[in-house]
Amino acid sequence: MLILIFFILLSGELQKKKDRRKTTLHPDWRKEMFQAVHMTLDEDTAHPALLLSEQRRVTWQEERQDLLDCPQRFDSLPCVLGQLSITSGRYYWEVDIGDTVSCDLGICRDNVTRKGRVTISPQNGFWAIRIYEGEYWALTSPETRLTLRKSPHRVGIFVDCEDGDVSFYNMTDGSHIYSFTGILSRDVLRPLFRLWKSDSGTLAIVH
Repeated sequence: MLILIFFILLSGELQKKKDRRKTTLHPDWRKEMFQAVHMTLDEDTAHPALLLSEQRRVTWQEERQDLLDCPQRFDSLPCVLGQLSITSGRYYWEVDIGDTVSCDLGICRDNVTRKGRVTISPQNGFWAIRIYEGEYWALTSPETRLTLRKSPHRVGIFVDCEDGDVSFYNMTDGSHIYSFTGILSRDVLRPLFRLWKSDSGTLAIVH
């Protein structure tokens, strides 16, 4: 019994050290452990208010496009997914947000609800952060307010299927933003991009 308790305590301490390591590793060092992703946006998933250009940039346009309402397309949340299906391994990509004032970034299950009202949260298959008019949030349930020492102009997203987590970094100063841990999913995961309104700004996948 004492041996079992010892191993349980040791396992807990190792996990805590691993979690602390994720928050202290500079993203440039983490890049050596992760595969860089050169992806495009999936136009079949794009909400009609989102305009894609060069398959890597997304902006909001006031007049909705007349698009085919296919099952893959978001019709309430102004989202678009990346052309990447993740089932295993370690990947990262960077998003140039520039002066974007309102957006969500992260990952989601490929089978998330795309029609009607849905809340972006881990319970619904979304793991994302939110930038909204100068405030920063992790979209946990309930949401977690974040304090950043410097506003990011570029965000790095690191998905680790082996450890079951996704980490966000401010690539402007190399600081850690937030990590979701304990993501146990046998489903395919996809990169997620969301703009909130017409003056949100532009999101661009870094080449």
